[in-house]
Amino acid sequence: MAAGGSYSIVEYFGGDDGYRCGYCKHENGNFSNGMWSHTMTVQDYQDLIDRGWRRSGKYVYKPIMNKTCCPQYTIRCHALNFHPSKTHKKTLKRVNKFLSKGEMPVERCDEGHEGEPMNSVHEEGVRPPPEDPLKIDHSDIQDITTSLDIESSKSTPREDAAPASAEKSSNVTTKPGKGADPNRPLCRKAKDIRKEKRLQKEQLKQQEPLSSSPSPAPSKSSSNQPKSLEDFITEHLPSDPLHRLEVRLVRSSPPSPQFKASFDASYQVYKLYQMAIHKDPPDKPTESQFKRFLCDSPLEAETAPDGPDVGYGSFHQQYWLDGRIVAVGVLDILPSCVSSVYLYYHPDFSSLSLGTYSALREIAFTRQLQQQSPKLAYYYLGFYVHSCPKMRYKGQYRPSDLLCPETYAWVSIERCISRLEISAYSRLNENAQAGDASALKDLGRALVLHRRTVMPYAAYARKRKGSNDEKEVEQYASLVGQSCAERILLYRA
Repeated sequence: MAAGGSYSIVEYFGGDDGYRCGYCKHENGNFSNGMWSHTMTVQDYQDLIDRGWRRSGKYVYKPIMNKTCCPQYTIRCHALNFHPSKTHKKTLKRVNKFLSKGEMPVERCDEGHEGEPMNSVHEEGVRPPPEDPLKIDHSDIQDITTSLDIESSKSTPREDAAPASAEKSSNVTTKPGKGADPNRPLCRKAKDIRKEKRLQKEQLKQQEPLSSSPSPAPSKSSSNQPKSLEDFITEHLPSDPLHRLEVRLVRSSPPSPQFKASFDASYQVYKLYQMAIHKDPPDKPTESQFKRFLCDSPLEAETAPDGPDVGYGSFHQQYWLDGRIVAVGVLDILPSCVSSVYLYYHPDFSSLSLGTYSALREIAFTRQLQQQSPKLAYYYLGFYVHSCPKMRYKGQYRPSDLLCPETYAWVSIERCISRLEISAYSRLNENAQAGDASALKDLGRALVLHRRTVMPYAAYARKRKGSNDEKEVEQYASLVGQSCAERILLYRA
């Protein structure tokens, strides 16, 4: 674990000052704790977002839920069990009608989704991230981590990168028809199987115009099963549509050749989007701002034997219409989920409800990845803000859960709504005896990086007698939890 690049390195900034809220526009009512992440493993970030953290570029922040004016609850959708609503189906039909016949809707039908489903780093309550405090680039971090000496390694054994809660282990799903699966279908007649195979071939033919259409869902008999999300995405598309849509996944950090080649075209769409949707002046959405918010990422590009073929890390999912980019979804692919960061699109296509359409495509993409990596079964939509009506639409992607801000247990959103109607902030876990399973127990075991050396905080405190940073380190360690505190390196000057 001490090999170069295997550690997450962060600087903690606290969060005592309030700042402007992008939801209710309160001038200083939004409070959050923040830290700058120089580099971060995907498992550490997975565990952090499962404790209410989110990233904006390399800045990672956690709302102070019982203090901020508009509490922001982490929300996840169970991608494998998702079924599109009537509104979702209408959106897919609208896009497919445009692709097939060129019919562009007159009205904008996605008003509540503009700038979503991702959290807007400009308008939706995110503290503007600072410049890189240490000015350390990726190569500098590699040099540091490869030359680190581990002190007191016997006293601070490193835990395997495993899910922080027992609930995460339920992500592994037995595939239908294999193993001791209670849902294994009953034996069927040969003619039914032949009929099903014929239907599958027809579906595959329909998918050919869309080079990156989602893989078909697991086999289902068409006679008694509802259509899947994948069916609706490709429904009514002829073999030779008027417009051709291609969805390309390109790694944004470190940037792949495909990402570099399309960078300018992607940035130009972002600039138009920010000016039209968020009313930014022309000089605000600069190229450097675009890079810092949506291209830079602390996440390392990682692969694993049981991981998806594309690997883990940060990506841009580009929507190419007739050879030009019309929308981009910014995504993080993590061990247990696809995490949606942001979406931007060309304003000329706003009537196609691309916010909703891209979210549905990303859910289908999550299902596709789950076939390669069984525990990657969730789609994270960022934050659910019940006190902000325009943000409640995220709860329509069901089944979904909200994260309890006190116990960090997942609770079905249906059980949360009545509590949130009474109070914007609520402990969502109904079990009064439940606590934080990864609460801080031993501050001395938290790892710090001091003078290019990794050491437990107990050893650092002995070296730095008279240091007055114990309260700050304890606050940081409490927020990230014991297991993350023992893996992530907290930079100490």
